[in-house]
This record gives sequence, structure tokens and C-alpha cells, in this order.
Amino acid sequence: MTLTCDQLRHLQADSPGPAWASILSHAWEVCSAPFGNAKPESEVPRRDREVGDLDLFLATAGWDLWQHYEASVPLTTDAIANWWSPRSSGRAVLILDALSLREAPWLLAGAAARGFTIHDARATGAELPPDTTPFAKALGFGQRSSLGASAAGSGHRLPGARTECTDIAWEDCARFIGSEADWVFWHHWPDKDVHDFADAGEGLRPLIAKAAEYLGGDAFWTLVDRLAEGRRLLITSDHGYAASELFPDAGADHADYLKRTYKSGRCTDAGSQPAAWVPPIDLHLDTRHGPHLFVNGRRKWKSAGGYPTLTHGGLSVLEVAVPFIELSKGQTRTA
Repeated sequence: MTLTCDQLRHLQADSPGPAWASILSHAWEVCSAPFGNAKPESEVPRRDREVGDLDLFLATAGWDLWQHYEASVPLTTDAIANWWSPRSSGRAVLILDALSLREAPWLLAGAAARGFTIHDARATGAELPPDTTPFAKALGFGQRSSLGASAAGSGHRLPGARTECTDIAWEDCARFIGSEADWVFWHHWPDKDVHDFADAGEGLRPLIAKAAEYLGGDAFWTLVDRLAEGRRLLITSDHGYAASELFPDAGADHADYLKRTYKSGRCTDAGSQPAAWVPPIDLHLDTRHGPHLFVNGRRKWKSAGGYPTLTHGGLSVLEVAVPFIELSKGQTRTA
């Protein structure tokens, strides 16, 4: 469903809070709908392009909304901590690194088919930059690897949790889960595949196939079952990703600047001011993780080795919006 004229008028007229709520709601509605008879390999790119209407608005008429992102969007780290704190025990969080809204249909369909109750399903926002370490730090962990072998200590925002971080097979992950009341389990997928499939000739299509295999298979749901046994479970992510193979090429002047400033990335520490073009092709934001320069919207350019077909770190909706899905199955320790 492309943006209507009325929706565009509302986005332009609304204050930042309602505007961002509409953006996340629209992206969730587009991406999380059941596939039905549509083939994911064609439907996922179609939905990606549809969400591109939001990116076009944010990169042109609505670019000033990015200045209000942190204050207006329900950030995933805050949503996790706020969900965790009222419950005394029986809590589990499964973080799938770089999971985007594109993968939500498989999760929702799999949960329903396997007898889970879905208590909440919506989009929340990544940290800025939308990368792994800012997310970990916002939860009080030094970095992602800090969660390995329950070595995260006690100074984080999810007290009482046994923690683990790994990229091993799902069925092996399930063997980690014992009778502990509270768990935070961070798995490296799909981020590992996002980087593995970032070369020319790879990209979104093999990642869709892997998502269908994993999220539609029994091994992944064995891990989910173990985490949800006696616990209320959240499935979420640290950040999404950009299917940059679908992005238009920047014009020659823009491309020279972007290549010089960002190399093949989408974010850099703010050592200089952004370019002077209006609408802006990049933005300086003073985030709660420090000042950064970000590529604004859907842009790619020629770079050494070729611009990656999958990436993250910049300002587009599917880089910052992630699923936030709360499940339970059978009896849980807390309601």
C-alpha cells in the first residue's frame, strides 16, 4: 500500500511523535502481513520498495524528523528494559542480530502454527547508529560478546538474567537453555548472513531463502520453545538492514562526496559538517552515542570492491525499525 496524499499531508502536518508513530505503524503493516499465496522471493522485495515511499519522504520533505528520532520513537532497548522490570522472574529475550521487519511474517506465522499466544507485535527503533555496539551499550553491556557464557555481570538493565551470545546451530543453542528463571540469548543470525551475502551477485534473494529455511524450520522453534518454557518471551533485534542493491545510484557529484566521506559505509564519526545540498544527502545528528554523520535515505554509489548489496548503519526505515514480538506458551511464571 503506497502512501496516499492524505497520509503524506498528515506526516507533514503532525508533530514528530505522531509522525514517527505513523511511519513505524505503516512499515509494520506493510512488512508483517502474511505472505499468503505470494512467493517470499518476490513479495519481500516488493514490500521493501513500498517502504521506500517512507524513505523518500524522510530524505526530502521530512528529513528534519531524524533530529527528533531518539525523543519520538520507542527505542528497542528502552522497550526491553521497561518490559523486563515489572516482572520478577520468568523472562526471556531472544535477540536476533540484524533481524528486520522483513522477517516478521515468518515469526508470526510460526508462532501461531505452534500454539504460541502473541501478546504484542509491533515495530520499535534501533539505536543511532543502527549497529550492534550502541544497542549493547544502551542495555548496559560493554559489547555483544560480553553476554557469552553468562559473563555480562550485574551492571546492565536486565538484572537476574543468564546470558549467552553465539552463532552456533539452533538445536545446539536450545541445549544451553536450562531451568534458569531469566534468560537473554543473543544469536548472530541474520547479521552473519547479511555480511556474507553483501557481495555483488548475492544480496537479498539468498537471505530470503535462508530466512524461510530457518524461521520456518523446527530447529529454530526448538530454541524458542525452550526459552518460552515457563517464561514470557520477547523476540527482537538490535538493528535492521538495508537491501542496498535496491537503492538508486547517486548522481556523480553526490557519489564523489559520499564515496570520499563514507567509503562503502553509511555512517561515520562526525569529524566534519554534512554536505550543503538541499534536501540533504547526509545528516549530522548528536545521538546519545555521540555525534555522527549519516547517509540520509536510499543511496548507493560506486566504491572499491563494489557497494555492498546488504548493509546497515544509515538512515532508512528498514535499518532502524525492528520487530518487537512478545510470546508465551502454556503456563508462565508471571502474567
